Amino acid sequence: MTFHKTALAASVAVTALTSSAFAADCPIKVGVLHSLSGTMAISETTLKDTMLMLIDQQNAKGGVLGCQLEAAVVDPASDWPLFAEKARELLSVHDADVIFGNWTSVSRKSVLPVIEELNGLLFYPVQYEGEESSKNVFYTGAAPNQQAIPATDYFLDELGVEKFALLGTDYVYPRTTNNILESYLAGKGIAEADIFVNYTPFGHSDWSKIVADVVALAADGKKVGVISTINGDANIGFYKELAAAGISADDIPVVAFSVGEEELSGLDTSNLVGHLAAWNYFQSADTEANVEFIDTWKAKMGAERVTNDPMEAHYIGFNMWVNAVTAVGTTEVDAVRDAMYGQEFPNLTGGIATMLPNHHLAKPVLIGEIQEDGQFDIISQTEEVAGDAWTDFLPASAVLKSDWKDLGCGMYNTETGSCVQIKSNY
Repeated sequence: MTFHKTALAASVAVTALTSSAFAADCPIKVGVLHSLSGTMAISETTLKDTMLMLIDQQNAKGGVLGCQLEAAVVDPASDWPLFAEKARELLSVHDADVIFGNWTSVSRKSVLPVIEELNGLLFYPVQYEGEESSKNVFYTGAAPNQQAIPATDYFLDELGVEKFALLGTDYVYPRTTNNILESYLAGKGIAEADIFVNYTPFGHSDWSKIVADVVALAADGKKVGVISTINGDANIGFYKELAAAGISADDIPVVAFSVGEEELSGLDTSNLVGHLAAWNYFQSADTEANVEFIDTWKAKMGAERVTNDPMEAHYIGFNMWVNAVTAVGTTEVDAVRDAMYGQEFPNLTGGIATMLPNHHLAKPVLIGEIQEDGQFDIISQTEEVAGDAWTDFLPASAVLKSDWKDLGCGMYNTETGSCVQIKSNY
């Protein structure tokens, strides 16, 4: 009897110690690094709201590892160097266990050295140019082979586009994406003279000359298409100028990579019907999971609020992170990273997203037409496409692969059999 009492006392002591240790680690801090002011607030504020909703939902389920989740929200204010300072603040001051954040690639590039130095973990939810692989970042948005290349193929194969206007905001994502597309189009037999490239600053508002230049491309009777990597509130002026110039989608179709439901919610879309966007998700996806997600979002944020692709990326990434943390019983970054490989979670369009050893997801590619109500009619949807960190259409990248699981390398040169470091041109 004494033995049982002693054993029971020891058990209670261990339990108390364990609970105390858990309590010291509670709450689990989730960093939210999105611009709530400045030119990118039009896109990023919604992602902050998405993270707060997901955190609330998880806490209602009991949290993670017996702890409630607590959001640490900062505002880098569309100021790219400030992103690095705010990331350091999240990791060093708020002790964030994970960060969900960024939109532009220039902001992600700013954050990257801090995340790697402090061994943080960033989930990046937006389509991007690829040509990067960090062990501290999971890229839950689209790589070029999951958005830019399929959209270009749609222009070539379905719409018969013969001349291309590549219009982008002047920073790393549009420039690198367009470098890839110029190489890809050349391989498809499109002459250099039939590719017009133009970059404008963030927040650019006077689109009259650029739209006139695009219209002039069609003077020889060839079919012209616009591939848009314009970001943030500059899209409002661009689409308004298209409408003012009387350009319809039948005349010169536009496919956008950074325009979704949120950006269209501030526009009169009546003159934009038929223009396109390429993403991995649209609000109009007809699945039970999506209906539930939309209903939850509108109930929390208001009936007028829309959903979009980067929201789904955060939804997938957050739930994969929760499952990985639960599987290993800790929020420690190295353990969670290892548990992320092979994680699967249902996406909102009817398939299963899978986390690959290159820190990218396998996701479907969707192309949608803008409708008068600001939603998209899905006109094309693929099976899941594995995201590729390094493009096949730039010579220096074609020989590279990323495999953090088995090779422990994000830039493995398949010709030399060695792990190398490539310096960005931007």
